[in-house]
Amino acid sequence: MELRTLRYFVAVAEELHFGRAAVRLHMSQPPLSRAVKQLEADVGAVLLVRSAAGVTLTPAGAALLDEARALLDQADRARVRVAAAAGAATITVGLLADSADPDATRLADAYRRQHPGVEVRVRDTDLTDPTCGLRAGLVDVALTRGPFDETGLTVHRLREDPVGAVLRADDPLARRDHLELADLAGRPWFRFPDGTDPVWQAYWHGGEPREGPVVRGVQECLQAVLWNGTVGLMPLGHRPPGELTVVPLTDLAPNPVVVAWKDAGPLVRSFVRLANAAYQTTGGRRTS
Repeated sequence: MELRTLRYFVAVAEELHFGRAAVRLHMSQPPLSRAVKQLEADVGAVLLVRSAAGVTLTPAGAALLDEARALLDQADRARVRVAAAAGAATITVGLLADSADPDATRLADAYRRQHPGVEVRVRDTDLTDPTCGLRAGLVDVALTRGPFDETGLTVHRLREDPVGAVLRADDPLARRDHLELADLAGRPWFRFPDGTDPVWQAYWHGGEPREGPVVRGVQECLQAVLWNGTVGLMPLGHRPPGELTVVPLTDLAPNPVVVAWKDAGPLVRSFVRLANAAYQTTGGRRTS
């Protein structure tokens, strides 16, 4: 069994859909299907049951999935150790998420323990680029927030955070237990510069065109609220300064924390696996 074929199988087994797996692998579906069928012939067992809705794992497929993950992880570790010994092991991580996020801290600790010889370079980005330089080729992997245009990228959801409206503490709406987007109609909102990802803008604007000051970073957003009474959105787990407050919104979908990448080398694959483990400890959703 070739490692490449095992990687194809793992993608299909995790996505439970050939089309989604092909997108994740940046390949077309027919050669992916042929590779999995050849793998089934090689092991002498049916691994996947195909249907119009997708695929399901057979008992043999579930057993191979565990073994394949272990083999691929071992192979990646070997490649990384060789690269580290040669002094050539580096990974550039783009960050948009809260630097104080305990999940991100847990991920950093786990990655350093697993790859002590790897140099991790961090590129911190503002709110105008939710891919953190990934699309421009400036980073290898991004730990960020969605939603954004995912064309050409692989995006894995790690957690979902409920969102609220950021208001001055003396705003009449700040006394409410919760709000709906309609309660904020007609109010000035902070906006992002022209050219910012439209999917990203639409979410943080509550799905409506908005008028208000243009901002690029979190602190600019908060200062716009403080000085101008501007309305903005923020995950509920974030704590604004004492002059501001966050009131939960009941009709806006939770905001996803994601890991995204274009080319999955061994260092990126390990980063994604460790990120999934680090963020699973919170049950996938943060409420405070």
